[in-house]
Amino acid sequence: MVDLDQHLKEFGMKNCPIDYGLKIIGKKFTMHILRNILLLKQKKFNEFLRSIEGINTKTLSIRLQEMKSAGLIERMIIDERPLRVEYTLTEKGKSLEPILVQMAKFCLKWESKKIFAKEKPMTVTQAFGTERLSKIWD
Repeated sequence: MVDLDQHLKEFGMKNCPIDYGLKIIGKKFTMHILRNILLLKQKKFNEFLRSIEGINTKTLSIRLQEMKSAGLIERMIIDERPLRVEYTLTEKGKSLEPILVQMAKFCLKWESKKIFAKEKPMTVTQAFGTERLSKIWD
Protein backbone atom coordinates (compact mmCIF):
# COMPACT_ATOMS: atom_id res chain seq x y z
CA MET A 1 0.00 0.00 0.00
CA VAL A 2 1.22 3.50 -0.85
CA ASP A 3 2.13 5.75 2.04
CA LEU A 4 0.16 8.89 1.18
CA ASP A 5 2.37 11.25 3.19
CA GLN A 6 5.51 9.90 1.48
CA HIS A 7 3.85 10.10 -1.93
CA LEU A 8 2.82 13.72 -1.37
CA LYS A 9 6.35 14.64 -0.23
CA GLU A 10 7.86 13.08 -3.36
CA PHE A 11 5.34 14.05 -6.01
CA GLY A 12 2.86 16.51 -4.53
CA MET A 13 -0.39 16.14 -6.45
CA LYS A 14 1.32 15.63 -9.83
CA ASN A 15 0.53 11.92 -9.82
CA CYS A 16 -3.04 12.18 -8.58
CA PRO A 17 -5.52 10.01 -10.53
CA ILE A 18 -8.25 12.64 -10.10
CA ASP A 19 -5.97 15.33 -11.54
CA TYR A 20 -5.00 13.06 -14.43
CA GLY A 21 -8.65 12.23 -15.09
CA LEU A 22 -9.52 15.91 -15.21
CA LYS A 23 -6.77 16.46 -17.76
CA ILE A 24 -8.54 13.93 -19.99
CA ILE A 25 -12.22 14.81 -19.47
CA GLY A 26 -12.16 18.13 -17.62
CA LYS A 27 -11.65 20.45 -20.55
CA LYS A 28 -14.53 22.68 -21.54
CA PHE A 29 -17.08 20.90 -23.76
CA THR A 30 -15.52 17.41 -23.53
CA MET A 31 -18.28 16.13 -21.25
CA HIS A 32 -20.88 17.81 -23.45
CA ILE A 33 -19.61 15.87 -26.46
CA LEU A 34 -19.65 12.62 -24.46
CA ARG A 35 -23.16 13.40 -23.22
CA ASN A 36 -24.41 14.07 -26.73
CA ILE A 37 -22.93 10.86 -28.11
CA LEU A 38 -24.49 8.84 -25.28
CA LEU A 39 -27.79 10.63 -24.81
CA LEU A 40 -28.60 12.01 -28.24
CA LYS A 41 -26.69 9.44 -30.33
CA GLN A 42 -24.97 12.24 -32.18
CA LYS A 43 -22.09 11.27 -34.45
CA LYS A 44 -21.44 14.22 -36.72
CA PHE A 45 -19.46 17.41 -36.30
CA ASN A 46 -22.36 19.69 -37.24
CA GLU A 47 -24.71 17.90 -34.82
CA PHE A 48 -22.33 18.72 -31.98
CA LEU A 49 -21.85 22.26 -33.24
CA ARG A 50 -25.61 22.95 -33.34
CA SER A 51 -26.45 21.36 -30.00
CA ILE A 52 -23.62 22.43 -27.67
CA GLU A 53 -24.24 25.98 -26.56
CA GLY A 54 -21.22 28.27 -26.81
CA ILE A 55 -18.90 25.96 -28.75
CA ASN A 56 -17.26 27.13 -31.97
CA THR A 57 -15.79 25.14 -34.85
CA LYS A 58 -12.17 25.57 -33.75
CA THR A 59 -12.81 24.46 -30.18
CA LEU A 60 -14.95 21.52 -31.32
CA SER A 61 -12.21 20.39 -33.72
CA ILE A 62 -9.60 20.60 -30.96
CA ARG A 63 -11.77 18.72 -28.43
CA LEU A 64 -12.59 15.95 -30.90
CA GLN A 65 -8.89 15.54 -31.72
CA GLU A 66 -7.96 15.50 -28.02
CA MET A 67 -10.67 12.92 -27.30
CA LYS A 68 -9.42 10.80 -30.20
CA SER A 69 -5.82 11.07 -28.95
CA ALA A 70 -6.97 10.08 -25.45
CA GLY A 71 -8.68 7.02 -26.90
CA LEU A 72 -12.21 8.12 -25.94
CA ILE A 73 -13.62 8.31 -29.47
CA GLU A 74 -12.91 6.96 -32.93
CA ARG A 75 -13.11 9.05 -36.09
CA MET A 76 -14.54 7.12 -39.00
CA ILE A 77 -14.53 8.34 -42.58
CA ILE A 78 -17.54 7.02 -44.50
CA ASP A 79 -16.58 6.55 -48.15
CA GLU A 80 -19.59 8.12 -49.82
CA ARG A 81 -20.07 11.14 -51.99
CA PRO A 82 -19.72 13.53 -50.32
CA LEU A 83 -17.38 11.99 -47.75
CA ARG A 84 -18.85 11.80 -44.24
CA VAL A 85 -17.05 11.72 -40.92
CA GLU A 86 -18.61 10.15 -37.84
CA TYR A 87 -17.41 9.93 -34.27
CA THR A 88 -18.17 6.98 -32.02
CA LEU A 89 -17.20 6.10 -28.48
CA THR A 90 -14.52 3.53 -27.83
CA GLU A 91 -14.82 1.09 -24.92
CA LYS A 92 -12.74 3.55 -22.92
CA GLY A 93 -15.16 6.36 -23.79
CA LYS A 94 -18.19 4.21 -22.99
CA SER A 95 -16.74 3.50 -19.56
CA LEU A 96 -17.29 7.19 -18.67
CA GLU A 97 -21.08 6.77 -18.75
CA PRO A 98 -21.30 6.00 -14.99
CA ILE A 99 -19.46 9.26 -14.28
CA LEU A 100 -22.06 11.20 -16.27
CA VAL A 101 -24.84 9.35 -14.42
CA GLN A 102 -23.25 10.23 -11.07
CA MET A 103 -22.94 13.87 -12.12
CA ALA A 104 -26.62 13.85 -13.08
CA LYS A 105 -27.56 12.20 -9.76
CA PHE A 106 -25.59 14.80 -7.82
CA CYS A 107 -27.24 17.71 -9.64
CA LEU A 108 -30.70 16.18 -9.51
CA LYS A 109 -30.37 15.70 -5.77
CA TRP A 110 -28.77 19.01 -4.87
CA GLU A 111 -29.63 21.35 -7.74
CA SER A 112 -32.90 20.02 -9.19
CA LYS A 113 -34.74 23.21 -8.25
CA LYS A 114 -32.34 25.23 -10.42
CA ILE A 115 -32.50 22.74 -13.28
CA PHE A 116 -36.21 21.91 -13.37
CA ALA A 117 -37.75 24.57 -11.11
CA LYS A 118 -39.10 21.79 -8.88
CA GLU A 119 -39.18 21.89 -5.13
CA LYS A 120 -37.92 18.38 -4.46
CA PRO A 121 -35.03 16.36 -5.88
CA MET A 122 -35.69 13.76 -8.57
CA THR A 123 -33.81 10.66 -9.62
CA VAL A 124 -31.96 10.00 -12.87
CA THR A 125 -34.70 7.55 -13.82
CA GLN A 126 -37.38 10.20 -13.26
CA ALA A 127 -35.42 12.77 -15.26
CA PHE A 128 -34.34 10.55 -18.17
CA GLY A 129 -36.64 7.54 -17.94
CA THR A 130 -33.74 5.14 -17.39
CA GLU A 131 -30.73 4.69 -15.15
CA ARG A 132 -28.38 4.18 -18.14
CA LEU A 133 -28.10 7.24 -20.35
CA SER A 134 -27.03 5.24 -23.40
CA LYS A 135 -30.29 3.22 -23.24
CA ILE A 136 -32.46 6.28 -23.95
CA TRP A 137 -32.33 5.91 -27.72
CA ASP A 138 -31.32 2.24 -27.98
